Amino acid sequence: MAYRRTKIVATLGPATDSPEALEDLIKAGVDLVRINFSHGDRDDHIRRVRQVRETADRVGRTVAVMGDLQGPKIRIARFKDKSIELAENDSFILDAQLESDAGTQACVGIDYKQLPNDCQSGDVLLLDDGRISLKVEEVEDSRVHCRVINGGILSNNKGINRQGGGLSAPALTDKDRQDIVLAAEMDVDYLAVSFPREPADIELARELLQQAGGKASMVAKIERAELVQDCELMEGVIRASNAVMVARGDLGVEIGDAELIGVQKRIISLARHLNRPVITATQMMESMIHNSQPTRAEVFDVANAVLDGTDAVMLSAETATGSNPDRVVEAMANICRGAEKQPGAKVSRHRMEFTFSRSDETIAMATMYAANHLQGVKAIICLTESGSTPLWMSRIDSGLPIYALCRSEKSRRRVALYRGVSSALFDPFEWKDGTEVNRKAIELLLADGVVKSGDRVVMTKGDTLAVVGETNTLKILTV
Repeated sequence: MAYRRTKIVATLGPATDSPEALEDLIKAGVDLVRINFSHGDRDDHIRRVRQVRETADRVGRTVAVMGDLQGPKIRIARFKDKSIELAENDSFILDAQLESDAGTQACVGIDYKQLPNDCQSGDVLLLDDGRISLKVEEVEDSRVHCRVINGGILSNNKGINRQGGGLSAPALTDKDRQDIVLAAEMDVDYLAVSFPREPADIELARELLQQAGGKASMVAKIERAELVQDCELMEGVIRASNAVMVARGDLGVEIGDAELIGVQKRIISLARHLNRPVITATQMMESMIHNSQPTRAEVFDVANAVLDGTDAVMLSAETATGSNPDRVVEAMANICRGAEKQPGAKVSRHRMEFTFSRSDETIAMATMYAANHLQGVKAIICLTESGSTPLWMSRIDSGLPIYALCRSEKSRRRVALYRGVSSALFDPFEWKDGTEVNRKAIELLLADGVVKSGDRVVMTKGDTLAVVGETNTLKILTV
């Protein structure tokens, strides 16, 4: 498999449940799998995580697991006849007091009972991912009276967004709290929090996870309009997290697709500046749910995210329910490799004007400068306990592979998200001195065909081995 820096996240679902389909998916190059808590039950999630780890071990790959919390899905209720068709200029009512299955051509209930308090005359409500839009004319007690702007078929349980954001639903629901406990039980590597409004939402999710015995890294899904409109607030949420997802579905509905590409670039840039890995998600290869090839627009979309510096690109329904999950992954991998060949993907001035307070971050930045400027360097070796040093290294664009040598599978799965970072199990205590540790590390790269005799590698480690934060040594070695 040709070297690829950008990582691929694939959502699991019915299409990947057979052992053969899952093995093909992992062999195709998936780096992380997503467990979507919006679908499936407890037994489904536990079974899928177990199967992923068993299959990854069998085929010799490291695959991380990300649990994705459902969050406050603000939805309409159900219709007596399952669906209706709205035409432009129709009157339509959203009624918080209507029975949940009593919807008609004139009105429908809503699961989110606070909606009448969150909107007012003149607001635009977007239903079914923006396919239907309603203008609020009047709010009367529990009833939101609307006029249809863009019509279409409206069926049961479709989502509601307010154009410009501002719905007050809390980020963590009762279901999310239960799923956090399940995520800890499954020992997921990443946990994604949907619709965070402020740093406290991320911190609460982390606290609940730790109370349940979990140690996952927290992913902030950026999908509220009010978050991207307040730079200070968005930076606070990113700083509170360990990683970021550009969740383009609900975010695009709230801010409008015309604004989305600029916002995506800004989120990726800010996340990288703050040393947080970032995932770009939603509809990246949507046509391949049924088709064997992506559209040219989808190719451009994936490549553009790669050139912006995203750590990972994510597949949703394409792998969860699509016709050929492994083929989608192969196609996405090829696009990533193509984009990574461009000169702009190998140039970076990340933190070049900064001073550092930590020796390990200083060593990481010095390593990348040396590796990118010294002739003959073919790879970077990083002995790491927590994964921090390869994370910092991965913020610098480069064509060189970064090998994180870890003592535990947990650390290997953590670094699976980081752009340009591969990993291997490696315990330095198995050898008697530093020289032998260096030689054994280089032998791993020789065995993988990454380097050959005469090549140079740059290595980092700590004088005190296997202690978090103790990386203080940079060595330039010749194979």
